[in-house]
Amino acid sequence: MRMSSIRRESGMASVEITRPDLDASQLRAEAARTANAKQVRRILAIAMILDGHSRLVAAQAGGMDRQTLRDWVHRYNAEGLAGLADRPRPGPTSRLTDTQMAEMAKWVEDGPDLAKDGVVRWRRADLRDRITNKFAVKLHERSVGKLLHKLNFSSITVRPLHPKTDLAAQETFKKRARIGGPPVAGETGCAILAPRGAAEKFLVDLTP
Repeated sequence: MRMSSIRRESGMASVEITRPDLDASQLRAEAARTANAKQVRRILAIAMILDGHSRLVAAQAGGMDRQTLRDWVHRYNAEGLAGLADRPRPGPTSRLTDTQMAEMAKWVEDGPDLAKDGVVRWRRADLRDRITNKFAVKLHERSVGKLLHKLNFSSITVRPLHPKTDLAAQETFKKRARIGGPPVAGETGCAILAPRGAAEKFLVDLTP
């Protein structure tokens, strides 16, 4: 296979394609089998260079400028077709170290100390404040939620409870129902009895 180079344009030194393993037609065949559109354009631009097109024409066909194409030629020479694919970008780094994350996980597992933390269960806002005080790292509540998810903790929301709910009266009601006695009103302690004739009146109302 003949060697091809990018001609000197605008005072820039030519870049020679030094990989002899694939010719232009083989590169086009590889492009047809490639799913990533960006990588396909880069492969075809390299193929155009091998066909003798100028760097400007090849770059325009690939939707890039000449300097970018030059960089992709260097990548192709060094790594082949794999070099024309986008490299995975590193995600955002955690603002807490592994040691701090482990300590936070222990807080959640142990639960809060009412006397020390002032709460009976952790909320994201509470953990956010403790992280700030302990590690001098300020996080948003959403970021705390993401950290909890990363640590495999799921949030548990307590079902709302009416402020006038009498839990003791509910237990008394359940106990009386289990032993067959009439339910008892929590406030008065008196048995709750259906008014006489209530069932009969209900049936009458349903009769056409």
